[in-house]
Amino acid sequence: MKIKYPEIGICGLSCRLCPHYHTEGASRCDGCKTESRTGAGCPFITCALKKKGIEFCWNCEENETCGKWRKHRESGKKADSFKCYQKLEDDIAFIQKNGVNEFEKTQKTRELLLKEMLREFNEGRSKTYYCIAATVMETGELEEALTKAKKISGGLEIKEKSKVLHSILDEIAIQKDYYLKLRK
Repeated sequence: MKIKYPEIGICGLSCRLCPHYHTEGASRCDGCKTESRTGAGCPFITCALKKKGIEFCWNCEENETCGKWRKHRESGKKADSFKCYQKLEDDIAFIQKNGVNEFEKTQKTRELLLKEMLREFNEGRSKTYYCIAATVMETGELEEALTKAKKISGGLEIKEKSKVLHSILDEIAIQKDYYLKLRK
C-alpha cells in the first residue's frame, strides 16, 4: 500500500511535533508510517496498515466500535507517553471536518515554529517542553511568544534565552489554562 502521510499517525497523532521526530542520530523517528516504524509493535500499524490496508483508523468501517482505538483516545485524554496526546481528540475532529491535507498544513506550520524554538532557544533540555507547546498552543500564540522572546533575549547566552522563552510560554499557559508537561 502507498503511504501518503507518513508524518501523521494512524491513530491521529502528529509525528511532526514528537520529540523523537526531532532527534538527531540513529534513534530519530521519521514518522509512524515510515519503514523504520512499521516493523514496531504498534497495534494500530498491525491492524490498519498490515491487516486492513488503510492509512488511518478513522477510515476503518469499524472505527466507531473499535475498542482499541476508543481506549487509546480515552487514555489520551488523561495521560501522555513520550509524546503529548492533549490535542488528539481535537486533531481527529479537525481531520474529520477539514480533511487530512488541511491538518498536514497546520502541522507543518506548527513544526516550523517548533524548529525555530529548538534552533534558537533549546539549551539541550527543552525539546519535549517545546514539542508540547507546539502541540497545545495556538500558532498565533507561538509566533507572538517567539517574537517577544527574540526581542528580550538578544545577546543572551542560550540558557538565559531558553529561560526567557519558557517564562513567556508559561505565562500564556497560565492565562489560557494550557498544560506544558507530559501527563503521566
